[in-house]
Amino acid sequence: MAQEIKVPDIGDFDAVEIIEVLVAEGDTVEKEQPLITLESDKATLEVPSTAAGRITSLKVAEGDTVSEGDLIALIEAADAADESDSDGGSAGDTAGADQQSDEPRGADSAADESEDSGSQGEDETVEVKVPDIGDFDSVEVIEVLVAEGDTVEVEQPLITLESDKATLEVPSTAAGTIRELKVKEGSTVSEGDLIALVASAASGGGKAAKSESKSGGDKPAGGDSAKASSGGASKSESKGTTPASDPKNEKHNYDCDVLVLGSGPGGYTAAFRAADLGLNVTLVERHSVLGGVCLNVGCIPSKALLHSAKVIEDAANMARHGVSFGKPEIDLEKLLDYKQSVIDQLTGGLKSMASKRKVNVVNGTGTFADDHTLKIDGNDDTNQITFNKAIIAVGSEPVMLPGWPEDERIWTSEEALSPDEIPGSLLVVGGGIIGCEIANVYAAHGTEVDVVEMTDSLIPGADKDLIKPLTKRMNKRCGNIWVSTKVTGLKANKKALKATFEGKDAPESKNYDRVLVAVGRKPNGHKIGAENAGLEVNDRGFIPVDKQCRTNVAHIFAIGDVSGEPQLAHRATHQGKVAAECCAGEKAAFDAKCIPSVVYTDPEVAWTGVTETQAKKEGIEYTKSAFPWAANGRAIGLDATDGSTKLLFGADGRIIGAGAVGSGAGDLIAETCLAIEMGADAHDIGLTIHPHPTLAETVGMAAEAEAGTLTDLYIPKKKK
Repeated sequence: MAQEIKVPDIGDFDAVEIIEVLVAEGDTVEKEQPLITLESDKATLEVPSTAAGRITSLKVAEGDTVSEGDLIALIEAADAADESDSDGGSAGDTAGADQQSDEPRGADSAADESEDSGSQGEDETVEVKVPDIGDFDSVEVIEVLVAEGDTVEVEQPLITLESDKATLEVPSTAAGTIRELKVKEGSTVSEGDLIALVASAASGGGKAAKSESKSGGDKPAGGDSAKASSGGASKSESKGTTPASDPKNEKHNYDCDVLVLGSGPGGYTAAFRAADLGLNVTLVERHSVLGGVCLNVGCIPSKALLHSAKVIEDAANMARHGVSFGKPEIDLEKLLDYKQSVIDQLTGGLKSMASKRKVNVVNGTGTFADDHTLKIDGNDDTNQITFNKAIIAVGSEPVMLPGWPEDERIWTSEEALSPDEIPGSLLVVGGGIIGCEIANVYAAHGTEVDVVEMTDSLIPGADKDLIKPLTKRMNKRCGNIWVSTKVTGLKANKKALKATFEGKDAPESKNYDRVLVAVGRKPNGHKIGAENAGLEVNDRGFIPVDKQCRTNVAHIFAIGDVSGEPQLAHRATHQGKVAAECCAGEKAAFDAKCIPSVVYTDPEVAWTGVTETQAKKEGIEYTKSAFPWAANGRAIGLDATDGSTKLLFGADGRIIGAGAVGSGAGDLIAETCLAIEMGADAHDIGLTIHPHPTLAETVGMAAEAEAGTLTDLYIPKKKK
């Protein structure tokens, strides 16, 4: 009779997540052998079997949550399995089954081996043990390179061990067939521990067919999925890529181990990382080039044009310092060629890297047909792809305002970055990051620009003290900046677009050559047939994920803009690595303490961690320390004295947030991100020697101000 294995007493924890299932149906387990790994917010815990025997049914999967008393598995006890074997049953190897041969479960060559043993006498079984591995004890097995039924040679690696200092492959001391494996990935071993039982070649054990184990095959990651033979696991199966929702998935012959839908920064990072981990990867992209919105029509082209704008601004600003240039002449065709050359260099690099990693790139629009099949439209050669696991990286698209006319003069950011002409006038609707960046591009190139923003400040979400210098500069460059104002209507006339406004300082109406809509982006979660795969998508189009970037369907992951906010490329790339590593069976989680934001205007604005606005709203105790760039030698030389750097420290003295405004603020913020992740305090940062003269010194000096050691400014001591 099958025994029930349940979750034991795990203290005060309830609904604890299963992060790894360590066994499969059909496996033979020993008493106290770990079956699953749980993870709470404080610790990880392995739950052992309370009986020895064969697993007949698994009742849990990776990603499930369990509590005390929940059923994990049904196990046919070892004594019951022995009785079944003596009656001619199909139970796997168990201790004491004297009438049974030592053949591995599922070995095709069992009959041949039985005949050989009859003609040659009893097989000689060799025990292969862990050799002397120095001072190391309880070293983890990170990879099992063979499977039961495999034929091995002397010195052929069987397992890979990893200590805190090195990795080590343990070879076989005999040639023959693997009768029984005594270890698995995640086990810990020491010198003398038994690894495997090998039927030596001299006794006829070498007649078993050699399976396509990782040690025996050299198939590139981009080829067809390896198939198990003679009971051996394929490469993807040995890395734990069978979806937790389908424990019998190894019987399927999928087109790829991992399918990545979308090739933006998150998508290509996920595809490349998964390929580097040995998985067979297919990357589906609807456009003819890789890189997604960011590389092709977003982040990268906008920065190329912002560079042009900064050169124009810098040249004009030098006039008051004795260096004058003539009025710039804009050759739009050449400028756009320069922008395109930047894009081509990056997308060409992605194509090359995909090829070198043997990532299969498929061009076409992908939608889910079911939870293991993606339908492809727009590709003559491929109409569907089946997958073991999937990573969704489909990004987002601009939000268009309802009720507005359809007119080619109404732009999204994509059209604004590839204009047919430089317009005489432009209305930017939305004073966020995208709106401000594009406003600065066109203002520098001669367009009269107005900006309208519904909230009371540009760049909602950033602290107002950081935005103040940018607003001051933009007021000089642009025609008007109207905050706390909205566009109530837009009419497409033959000669111009007529906008009407509602706000304190805005006019009733005004005509423009072009209008840019930059009010935000919406995720593409509703455009991929998610319902066919059983995926949860919320009303806004986001696909909820956990810290492993896993969706409600255990073998499907989502990253980047479609998985939540903030919608930033650097968030997507880090999520892409996490998702790929989870697909490969590694323990990984997206657990960033801070995600930086940068506005690439002139001056740049950057912030990370807790903002002052957030701290005040949420009642977070903090102290602020700022350093004005007017006291920094490098900033004075750059004529950037309106900049500043500030740091926020929590009640325990550790840094919790930072911000900067000025030239290169986006580069400065990286140091503060590291400080937050490392839990640095003011002394840690202030005692770090920064090069002189640099803008980076402002970070160190802001920390010195907090620590009370600053000498570059006179700050009166606070009265106690």
